[in-house]
Amino acid sequence: MLSKGTAKSTFEEWGIDTLSAPNTDGVSEDADVTSYDDKFASVARVGNYVQKFRRTYKVTEEQNAVSSAGPINLVKAESKAMLEIKRDIEAAILSDNEMQVQTSASAPYKMRGLGKWIQSTAQAVNPVPSDYRTPAASILAAAPTEITLNDVLASIFTESGEAAGLTMVAGTTVRKRVAEFTRTDNNASETVYNVNQDAKSRTVTLSVQLFESDFGFIRLVNGNPACMPSASTAYVLNPKYLELRTLQGLGLRSQRQENQGSGDRGFVAANVTLVCKQPQAHGKISY
Repeated sequence: MLSKGTAKSTFEEWGIDTLSAPNTDGVSEDADVTSYDDKFASVARVGNYVQKFRRTYKVTEEQNAVSSAGPINLVKAESKAMLEIKRDIEAAILSDNEMQVQTSASAPYKMRGLGKWIQSTAQAVNPVPSDYRTPAASILAAAPTEITLNDVLASIFTESGEAAGLTMVAGTTVRKRVAEFTRTDNNASETVYNVNQDAKSRTVTLSVQLFESDFGFIRLVNGNPACMPSASTAYVLNPKYLELRTLQGLGLRSQRQENQGSGDRGFVAANVTLVCKQPQAHGKISY
């Protein structure tokens, strides 16, 4: 979902900017230009550390030699390591991890995850300037209702002025909760939609793929349960303001190692970081 780019250093930096407030004063017919605005005075500098991910694989000579119910070979082992490292990266992106500079072999570089970028309070390390932090109104710390989710969208719209292109990456609990907006939840005071559906196909559709509100629509996708911080966490994201950068173009790569006698081996590695171009363009649900 994220655009891809190239990092240039272990601490990748970028600028966050904003537009000035609209001005409706007008200009006099005989007014000369006597002053000029510095259009970069409001730029804030933020960054994230590049994190190294690695998964190893090995196939013994005996595994290669015997017949098994499923194929066990170096290619299969390498493929499995690649799938595992992709999930590692996804979990780090979706995490509440704070960025960390490497101080020892046991304390490596770590990138800041979305849970810390989308935060209304100051981060513990290299905090986002207060003018660019996610507003508290864009963060919901309770099970969403149609009203409270609409409030989150209204807050995001107030900050970005964009009413389209949002994606909710949702844990299973949040996803089910949004689907219940159009059904009964045993609350007698709420109005429930009644929908007539053609039964010829013998299919009953209960899945909600798109939620449309007064402030734009959200495309709902399931977050990988193994990678989400919790089932009751969801991120309301504008992918336009997110990017995944790899260090010097070194994306996911596999390296075969020397067979030292017990079998073929190797590792898969990647050096990546998450770029959050504008924390105010996103929202979060976590309860």
